[in-house]
Amino acid sequence: MSFQWLQMRITEERDRRAREQRILERLPDALLELYDTVRSCLDSYNDAFGTQASEAELLSGMVRVVTREEREGRWQQVGKVEVRVLPQLPGFQIDRGGEPQLIEIGILPGNKVSYRDRDADQYLTVDELSRRILDRVLFPKLKE
Repeated sequence: MSFQWLQMRITEERDRRAREQRILERLPDALLELYDTVRSCLDSYNDAFGTQASEAELLSGMVRVVTREEREGRWQQVGKVEVRVLPQLPGFQIDRGGEPQLIEIGILPGNKVSYRDRDADQYLTVDELSRRILDRVLFPKLKE
């Protein structure tokens, strides 16, 4: 015996699994695109405050950003933020040493990535995402 509700749910689950698989396959490239965006922001920051004021590293499944200030003639680390790939979400986890922020990713037409702040239930542009990642680490003494 075939139940209509069961067949509909099987179809929905197949679609969900296929969508999740596409997102998981897209995660490494999404991280690379995010790294390029962060690097672009840091280039501007370094132009304003010195070539050693910040740096970003692309590591396995993670982007790490370090900020420094010149004190007594030496550059000293003053901030750090890490963005990790989180396959079980799927998406990214932004960690500044406090409460992690979870960003879900989705796939739009043309293989473009969408970003959604999970806690705020809000979709983000690349500009908004880069600000959430970098603002507190680059400008800790300025109000939001």
